Amino acid sequence: MNFGVSNPFANLPIVTKNLLIVNAIMLLATFACSSAGINLAQVLGLHHWSSDLFRPHQIITYMFMHGGIAHLFFNMFALYMFGKILEGIWGPKRFLIYYMITGIGAGLIQLLVTELRIQSLINDIDPMMYQQILDEGLSIRQMGKNYIDSSSAEINNLINISTVGASGAVFGILLAFGMLFPNTQLQLIIPPVALKAKYFVLIYGAIELYQGVANNPNDNIAHFAHLGGMLFGFILIKFWKTNTTNF
Repeated sequence: MNFGVSNPFANLPIVTKNLLIVNAIMLLATFACSSAGINLAQVLGLHHWSSDLFRPHQIITYMFMHGGIAHLFFNMFALYMFGKILEGIWGPKRFLIYYMITGIGAGLIQLLVTELRIQSLINDIDPMMYQQILDEGLSIRQMGKNYIDSSSAEINNLINISTVGASGAVFGILLAFGMLFPNTQLQLIIPPVALKAKYFVLIYGAIELYQGVANNPNDNIAHFAHLGGMLFGFILIKFWKTNTTNF
């Protein structure tokens, strides 16, 4: 019997639908593992390469991990709204390639920016202290503690706190939508105004750049990873336009 209630997932293209499902499953797995005393973010989240927790697979797996329901919701909402449109234009194969490359690119940019920040802080501490952070910093973090010295504490956080989330790939999707549909009007909720997609992307990118440069260590947001997703998305779209005739 049909009661006239439509299923918003019924007509979703296959890659977008499966990405939504996989991300939701991974958050449930994170909760389940946490109740069993296993920190899945330490295994699959992206760590700096000098951390004892770093593994090469994390450059891929980190984008399927999220820090909570709200984090997952906002990323998946953007994927649902814009990803289905891009997949409808590009097809599943090209869309999946784009999603994965922008997500991996975001992770690489995050690692690079983290390394640059670490190198800038090393000058503020004794070399022996830096070696101590490499040797003991992880165990100190796992006890819920950190160094008193602010530079040492930030280095320890940069090395041993993981980056998680699909935000880099999602920002790549926003960039692609803005490039393909620059004059489409987007109705924002906060603030409640209509804005063309191209301006939305430019403003969002400028905000991320400002917040990344401001480097507030307490906001726990990988702003340069977001910009990395947009950068790799821009490069890939330009490459496709140059090397294909049916883009």
